Amino acid sequence: MTAAVRGKNRPMRGIVRSARRPPGWVAPGPPPAPPPAHLALGPRADEDLCYLTGDWRILQRLDGHRWSLDDLVTAWVAADECAADPPPRIADLGCGIGAVMLMMAWRFPRARLVGVEAQDLSVDLARRSVLWNGIEARCEVRCGDLRDSTIIPGAGRFDLVTGTPPYLRPGTATESQRPQWGPCHFEHRGGIDAYCAAAARVMAPDGRFVVCAAARDDARMRAAAAAADLTIVRRVAVVPRAGKPALFAVYVVRRTSGTAQRSDPALEVRDANGHRTAAYKRLRRDMGMPP
Repeated sequence: MTAAVRGKNRPMRGIVRSARRPPGWVAPGPPPAPPPAHLALGPRADEDLCYLTGDWRILQRLDGHRWSLDDLVTAWVAADECAADPPPRIADLGCGIGAVMLMMAWRFPRARLVGVEAQDLSVDLARRSVLWNGIEARCEVRCGDLRDSTIIPGAGRFDLVTGTPPYLRPGTATESQRPQWGPCHFEHRGGIDAYCAAAARVMAPDGRFVVCAAARDDARMRAAAAAADLTIVRRVAVVPRAGKPALFAVYVVRRTSGTAQRSDPALEVRDANGHRTAAYKRLRRDMGMPP
């Protein structure tokens, strides 16, 4: 279902995306709680409302940064790591429009979550998605720089910390002028080094930090973890298509020292013919998405 369009293809309101689900498929997991009835939460002009996980939805700019594969795999690895011991407190660093944070809230319905994001536009979208899914009583989005120790409450108390840092250093490529894109892709407020330092500051002694980094930056990721007195205990390389090099990797980092790293087989998203692999289908199923 889409909203009405007036004039030169300019939407009067935003777009509400229809669910694309096979017949008989039922969304797993907790349903979204009813949002406050008095709030006008539908998408605004130049926005759409999309299904994310289960029956939960997310608001996005049509011309801005949108949730993507690195968000999904980061959330899946975090959920897999904590499946046997659900985390009561979760922090999402640089939460953007809230994709990872929402997936964690869906997967761990008793957890309390805090997201930190510096871009006002992304903060607004994330906060309205929180309201849309009715989880405002246990999920908060703070506007600020993750490097600021005063912006993240509860130093040393988060059982799970997640992050999807930008991959590019300023000056290494041309920045898009589209809304949100520059800071989402370029390290305007620090890269993996800043994320590791922030995670070390806020995570509990036995907590986990799950973060993604570009595949080419493996050495930098290891140096950043070591500088923050953290240890990489698991790495999942993500290959977009069979035969291609890894695009990025997701790391599980802990304070534990002397622990051997678990090296998972590379996650191939599509086979050589471009079809979704069995492993990627299982991942989507685990995260409440239709086959």
